[in-house]
Amino acid sequence: MEWLKSFEIRVITDSPTITNLPIISDLSTIKRNPPIRLPNSISSFVAGFKSAVNTKIDDYIDEQNLQIPKYNRNNHFFQPNYHDHIIRNDVEYRTIQNYIANNPMNWEKDKFYNDNG
Repeated sequence: MEWLKSFEIRVITDSPTITNLPIISDLSTIKRNPPIRLPNSISSFVAGFKSAVNTKIDDYIDEQNLQIPKYNRNNHFFQPNYHDHIIRNDVEYRTIQNYIANNPMNWEKDKFYNDNG
């Protein structure tokens, strides 16, 4: 429901299919730059959606007097520190789909693999 409401209250310049896929092939290449969110961009749209969902969850916790921690910078509801990728065409979709399906078979070849569990 919040997702559909987001389209009513937030303006984005285009509306491609939005898919969140954490695709990282080499952890050593991750750069820790602060995100830049342009107004009316997809990233600002998604940030607004995530913020609205967190607020709804926190309101529910208050309304129900639940004894659980609220969500904030130290207690994330959404997975932090990953790249949101917009899939823009069928070729890109199939490439990512193939990666997701086949990448687990390559885990033992990964430099971060540890056979000790």
